[in-house]
Amino acid sequence: MSTTRPYSPGDRGPEPSGASGVSEGHAAASAGAPASSGDGQVRRLNFEGASGVVPLARDFTRQALYAWGWLPAATADRRAAAEDVLLVVSELVTNACLHAEGPDELWISCSNKVLRIEVSDKGAGQPAPRTPHRASRPGGHGMFIVQRLCLDWGVVRSPGVPGKTVWAELGAPA
Repeated sequence: MSTTRPYSPGDRGPEPSGASGVSEGHAAASAGAPASSGDGQVRRLNFEGASGVVPLARDFTRQALYAWGWLPAATADRRAAAEDVLLVVSELVTNACLHAEGPDELWISCSNKVLRIEVSDKGAGQPAPRTPHRASRPGGHGMFIVQRLCLDWGVVRSPGVPGKTVWAELGAPA
């Protein structure tokens, strides 16, 4: 699990436009509207002017999981996978609220094998799990949880553009 790579292995990397691993064709998708990609589905939520962004992000993600067939879950493993996705979304959006000025956008994309979550904000900080991790300490567990649940995660910054995009990838249920 790396935080040093700007994008995950197998990802196509930054687009020429400077987008973080999201094809330019998806930029035109309206908030919440599904967009097709060659590898699967993409959903985008813009948080501009929104309040209650953490529950909003969870509800948005839950709707996407229903649309993509992750929910309702037919097995305990599928239910656990969906709950992991919702938890990671909550943690990434919460971090944007606590350590930046709140999230700007949430992107969720799903292929047959991987679900990718991207949360963009205007913050300059570098997210990292607290080390050593102490489970008894209140707070500060978000990135540790993300690191434990995800196949990989990292941060993408675009030169000359303030802020960052924190991405995380989880395996799709079998």
